[in-house]
Formats: sequence, structure tokens, C-alpha cells
Amino acid sequence: MTVSLQVWRVPPNRVPAALWRMAVEPRRVRRAPGVRFAKLLGTTRGFGPARADPTRWAALTVAEPTPAFPRWDRIAVAGCRLDLRPLSSRGTWAGRAPFDPGPAPAAATGPVLALTRARLRPAKVPVFWRAIGAVADALAGAPGLLAAFGIGEAPLGWQGTVSVWRSAPDLVGFAYRHPQHRLAIARTAAVDWYAEELFARFAVVDVRGDTEVIGWVEGRRLPE
Repeated sequence: MTVSLQVWRVPPNRVPAALWRMAVEPRRVRRAPGVRFAKLLGTTRGFGPARADPTRWAALTVAEPTPAFPRWDRIAVAGCRLDLRPLSSRGTWAGRAPFDPGPAPAAATGPVLALTRARLRPAKVPVFWRAIGAVADALAGAPGLLAAFGIGEAPLGWQGTVSVWRSAPDLVGFAYRHPQHRLAIARTAAVDWYAEELFARFAVVDVRGDTEVIGWVEGRRLPE
């Protein structure tokens, strides 16, 4: 099974078409041969519901073969696909644990992608967004960061992040050594923000298409 993240940029006049696809495509994709897990996602510029980007959309799948999205390709002006190999995964998404790294996953020797996904408790939504701003600001300048953006299944309660890093040590350095992120981890247990959560890491196996679609930071490249 291959985990794939596919991201499309659509022109403003095709946003209504994209919204329609968000309504009808999930059922088609889930029924496609070989698909074990599939989510259609909106994205944000940075992190937070106020930063929603209606011209960028994504699909995350676990499948063999990776499903095609011809209806999205027809309305997109650019697209990018990342093929991923699970390294670790903790938690659930819609009651499932979709990313199985196996009993002894090989360590990543190149770029890695971190995925977080959470279903917020309604009463905790305002507190969460007030607290997460400092972490988002710190992430923007983190050493080794190649790209980062938010994902969501709904405007407020179902949120997530995608970040791509030059190497696993770069990701670990931010996740466990940066003071703002360590504080956020500590507050997660104390405040109990999430009704459901998932944290996963992947080795980036392949990148195809236009990396600007995923917000690739100018001047930062994958190692050769």
C-alpha cells in the first residue's frame, strides 16, 4: 500500500467546481479498487480557519494502485503529488488507524513529512486557536523546513497540519526541542483539546509536479 498526498491549485473561477467535487468525490474514491483509506481535504495558508485557501485542495489516500483524480486534474492549473512510506503513526482518524508502518520500518534517509490531524472538542476550539499561534509563528522559521500548510475536513472542528522537512533530525529538533512546541505538547495533555487525534511521520519516497502548490519555501530544495 502506498500513501499519497495529492494537492491541486485551481483558478478562482473554478472554486465552485472544486466545492462540488468535495461533495461528490469522496464516495467515488472510497469505492475505487485497491483504496483502503481516502480523505478529500481543504487547505489553509499557514494555520487556522481564518486562513482558508479556496484555490488549493488535497487528497490523502492509502491504496494500491494510487487512485487517479481526472476530475480534479481537469480544473487544476497546477498539481503536486507526494508518495510516502509510513515511519510511525499514533492515534486514529475517523476511528481508524490508516497508516501502518509495519513491525520494523526502515529509517528515513532523506526528506520526511509530518501529518497531524485532530478533531477538536467544541468547547476547546477558541482556547486551541489562541494557543497555537505561537507555534505556527515558530514553525515558519524552523531550520530544515521545506513546506508547511494546514488541512481540514470542516471549517472549525476537524483540523490538521502537513509539514515537509529536509531530514528526520530537523523534524525532531523542532518537535521536541523548540520551546513553543514543547509547551504546546504539554498543554495538550493538560487542557484536553482533542476528541480524537493522530500524529504520523512518513519518508518522502517521490515528489512529482509543481512543488509551489504545497508552499515550497523558495530557495529550499530536496537533497540530491
